[in-house]
Amino acid sequence: MDSTILQDIKQRYTIVGNCDALNRALDVALQVAPTDLSVLIIGESGVGKEVIPRIIHDSSIRKRAKYFAINCGSIPEGTIDSELFGHEKGSFTGAVGESVGYFGAADKGTLFLDEVGELPLATQARLLRVLETGEYIRVGGTDVRKTDVRIIAATNVNLTRAISEGRFREDLYYRLNTIPIQIPPLRERGNDIILLFRLFAMLIAKQLRMERIQLTDEAKDILLEYKWPGNVRQLKNITEQISVISQERIITPEILRQFIPEDEESHSLTRISTGNHSYESEREMLYKMLFDMKTSLSDMHRQMRGMQDRLEVIQRTGQVAASHNTLSAQNTDADYAEEI
Repeated sequence: MDSTILQDIKQRYTIVGNCDALNRALDVALQVAPTDLSVLIIGESGVGKEVIPRIIHDSSIRKRAKYFAINCGSIPEGTIDSELFGHEKGSFTGAVGESVGYFGAADKGTLFLDEVGELPLATQARLLRVLETGEYIRVGGTDVRKTDVRIIAATNVNLTRAISEGRFREDLYYRLNTIPIQIPPLRERGNDIILLFRLFAMLIAKQLRMERIQLTDEAKDILLEYKWPGNVRQLKNITEQISVISQERIITPEILRQFIPEDEESHSLTRISTGNHSYESEREMLYKMLFDMKTSLSDMHRQMRGMQDRLEVIQRTGQVAASHNTLSAQNTDADYAEEI
């Protein structure tokens, strides 16, 4: 992709960073935008998946039509079908009027289904029918309705595992996953972490009319080494906390550690400075687990050997004592007979 176009997109949607994986995701989004293919955005919670559907919609032929973003995980299971496909008057308690639903309202436009992995199986079947035929039926209705909606879905759930566990339809997965876009977690974006910190610090300083906080080199190292389980959302929250609470504007490691959780699982074992995924941390954790298991087994074997040795000693002692008692009894009988 032309770097100029890429930079324009980043400025338009306030996207900060230049790691290879992020640039690749934006490149794929712009390439697929002019088509009507379904897109599945994959990434951890808090990585910023919601910006990709907006880019796709705004760069497509549907850009003048409606765009709806729906969080499937936030809608109760009992009302999700009504929200998506609409309902007829009186179809259930509280249905005082009819509703066109998102698929009716977004006709000719785009629907972004965030957390699609949380959809109930019955709703998944309805969604599959819309994707394959463009047809759906309102809750409580009988008429088949048509809609022309482009679907963009996102999830932080491992859908392959969900399929094996019977929680997600395999046919729907392949229908949604026509074009997959992977959004990298923050811990794999290297120096983008520092750039994002500067952006959030500048925005909160401007909002609250205060001096912007800055990091020392040592504090930057801590940010780069931290695992960021909450990704960009967590970084933004921590930056805002420091900006408001800290009396110092130059943030040292001592100050920074007061705001970053000190648990082992949240700190990476190796710093990742490229856009490529690294499994060094996971490998080290696995080695440690295996070593601990081996140590535990060795201790158990030693304890068992010790117990066996003690048991043998007890058995031998018991045998000797029994022999001594028998011999003593025989001697006693002999002495008694001799006295007689």
